[in-house]
Amino acid sequence: MSTLRGVQRVKMPSLNVIYEQEAVQKRTFTKWINSHLAKRAPPLVVTDLFEDIKDGVMLLALLEVLSGQKLQCEQGKKLKRIHWVANIGTALTFLEGRKIKLVNINSTDIVDGRPSIVLGLMWTIILYFQIEELTSSLPALQALSSSTSSLDSSNSSTETTSPPVKRKPLPPPQGGARKALLRWVQHTATKRVGVEVKDFGPSWRTGLAFYAVIQSLRPNLVDMERVWRRPNRENLQEAFLLAEKELGIPQLLDPEDVDVDKPDEKSIMTYVAQFLKHHPDNFKVPGAGFPSFPTAICIHREQRKSLRELKMWLDQLERDATQSQETEGNLAQQYQVSLFKSLHVQLEMRHKQVEGALQSTQKDGMLTVDQALVKQAWERVSKRLLDWHLLLDRSLPTPLDMVGAWLHEAEGALRQEIVVQQAHDVTASTVHRALEQHKDVFKSLESHLQVFQRIHKDRSVDGVPVPLDQLQDMAERMNFVATSSSIHLARMEYLENQHHMQAFLTLTESKLKSWIIKYGRQESVEVMLHNYVSFVEKQHFFEKYDALFQSLKQSAEAYVNADSSVDEGEMGVRRFMREVVTQWRSLSMEVRSVRSMLEEVLSNWERYSSIVASLQAWLEDAEETLGQPENTKREFFRNLSHWMDQHSAMNDAGNFLIETCDETMSLELKQQLLLLNGRWRDLFLKVKQYARADELEKWRKDHLKAVTTLKELLDTAEAKLNAPVQVSFLSVRGFV
Repeated sequence: MSTLRGVQRVKMPSLNVIYEQEAVQKRTFTKWINSHLAKRAPPLVVTDLFEDIKDGVMLLALLEVLSGQKLQCEQGKKLKRIHWVANIGTALTFLEGRKIKLVNINSTDIVDGRPSIVLGLMWTIILYFQIEELTSSLPALQALSSSTSSLDSSNSSTETTSPPVKRKPLPPPQGGARKALLRWVQHTATKRVGVEVKDFGPSWRTGLAFYAVIQSLRPNLVDMERVWRRPNRENLQEAFLLAEKELGIPQLLDPEDVDVDKPDEKSIMTYVAQFLKHHPDNFKVPGAGFPSFPTAICIHREQRKSLRELKMWLDQLERDATQSQETEGNLAQQYQVSLFKSLHVQLEMRHKQVEGALQSTQKDGMLTVDQALVKQAWERVSKRLLDWHLLLDRSLPTPLDMVGAWLHEAEGALRQEIVVQQAHDVTASTVHRALEQHKDVFKSLESHLQVFQRIHKDRSVDGVPVPLDQLQDMAERMNFVATSSSIHLARMEYLENQHHMQAFLTLTESKLKSWIIKYGRQESVEVMLHNYVSFVEKQHFFEKYDALFQSLKQSAEAYVNADSSVDEGEMGVRRFMREVVTQWRSLSMEVRSVRSMLEEVLSNWERYSSIVASLQAWLEDAEETLGQPENTKREFFRNLSHWMDQHSAMNDAGNFLIETCDETMSLELKQQLLLLNGRWRDLFLKVKQYARADELEKWRKDHLKAVTTLKELLDTAEAKLNAPVQVSFLSVRGFV
């Protein structure tokens, strides 16, 4: 479908505006987080959102409070970056498990503290756990919204006759939840006191809307006459204080952040949604200005009635098509005398209405029974008209019939929708197979086009006239296929490379998750390092990315050159390319850091195991030596300082492993260290006097050696000084 282009360029917000918006959201979201973390035992406090979220501990604690579930969390003073990534990964996996769509949010960006990504994640959490959850208790408003959108769509027409596919549910974050919250404010509060609220931005600047909401909950708290006459800042400050004192709603907003030309919508939505907790049943109260349950039931009945009428119309159209196709007369008459053509146009006119009617209003995306029946009826009548159309084209004289058959095959290729599977590699394989089939279809485009152009010029085939309406229909279709085939093939090649890249990045993330864990015994870490080397080095991991990226880049450029409109909007090709580059930059850095981490863990395991074995053997000998004579003990413990160093190194390696290993292994290490340290402590108290004996002996020997060397130097110097020196007067005179 063509893309409408505006004449004027949209003015992008300045960097200062963006930074200020981020600052406001950061303050609001931080206060919202702390209001929930205060419920935790012990409570936690976020001071700098972008920094405090990096290790994932605060994020997991917040999700535990919000969900009531216990989540695995890597904790400790010596956690490294890869453990931070693991914590963030646990949080994101938990959110995805709740069917929360995370767009362009990955672990490494959160660990890096990227402001836009962190704020995007927190907004997603607030939407799901507060705004969407609370507005979902407003079924009447949701019914109104979905009914309105369905009715609006029924008045439009479309340019295509391809049957509608199963629709995803309308996204509540940007649509249903926001509209439901805004309608709740309009119907339950502001409408009653004459305050107009059109949005979650400038409408709240004066503070009157906040007072209107408070008054709807506690009418005796607010003197609206006095409020109307006060300055904005004063109203805002008192409204926030009043809501906190009387309703227990935390002050998430600062007056100076709201009293601006364009207040931040997300921050205001976050604050206003809290009032829903105190007003959950208002839609049941007669006269509250809010649709009652009987109204909602009426809306639901109207929706069902509309769907049933639509199905009846589709059934009638199918019967008309069957009857018309069986009408006596040749195929040219069927095409010309408002039979096939009129039915085809009628179906086109209803496509948009059917598509709107099949929008799911349920959270799971499933269709209702009535919607499913409409979908089945649409698919049946679409297929019948498509088969009839093919029959009409095949009934034309040769070779035009062959052109018609090929034209339907080509149109089918252009119509084919690739079902995106959960696994990107499966989707890539599906696209590849379809691409090869479509290439095979379109390779004969030129030959069929030449045949058709010759027949279209003569208006006949070997003197046999062709119905003009049918010939013109084929001309339009042929032109569409000719102009669309190159775009279609470029799109398919891009999609194949796109899903290959996404499969590669997904595999990389899954590998990282398997490597960035709490480790086990030395043998398991060795296996992990072997797997890492096999995946990264033997399979030429980085070279593979370079090859995939080059293929993706070439296909993306070809796709954009074929259709510049695909580079627009949030799903734009170049935007996807930039996201790939950003994601790869983080992932590649993490992959490279894994090896050093695994090698460090192995090094500590080897050091720990070696020292433990030698120290245990030495302790046994030392404990036996305690009963020996003093000279024997002094000789045995003369290198005690060496074992003190070994004991310290053992504890350093052991504590490192305790921090980086899983719970079972950490407990085993703690018990082993506790036992060894206990034996060491008992022994050291008895032999500490020998701690520097070897050093003292070394110092004594070094001292004696130095004294001897000095004495020899002095004796040599004295001998040289006492030795006579023969001096010649002539030599002295010559020297002077």
